[in-house]
Amino acid sequence: MQLTPLIAIHLAAALSAVALGPVALWARKGRVQRARLHRAAGYAWVTLMLATAISAIFIRDYQLPNWAGFTWIHLFVPLTLAGLFGAFRALYLKDISRHQKIMQSLYVSACLGAGAFTLLPGRYLGQLVWGQWLGLL
Repeated sequence: MQLTPLIAIHLAAALSAVALGPVALWARKGRVQRARLHRAAGYAWVTLMLATAISAIFIRDYQLPNWAGFTWIHLFVPLTLAGLFGAFRALYLKDISRHQKIMQSLYVSACLGAGAFTLLPGRYLGQLVWGQWLGLL
């Protein structure tokens, strides 16, 4: 597998979402509420997560155990899309607490969890980061 434009888009969107997520979450914490920053960072984060999830559908790995090129990490795609839908549905229903819980869970599972699994040494991006870029493998 090579670093194709599709994988580069996926990687850029995912890394940007990892970096931007805390800004969106932090903007609504504490005494000072930064509603405009929260909303702007939140919409940007959702857009990045959609780009990450949709691009992941087209990235296939036939070297690891798979089903038609889809590996177990592709399970994060429908979970991410369902979570984003649920978070916006909670906003529509004015259930802010549920929206908050869903978005926090999405950040931890879809950004940090999937990112950690993606960077395992046996996976393509893991080999790229740990082996080629850092020279640790």
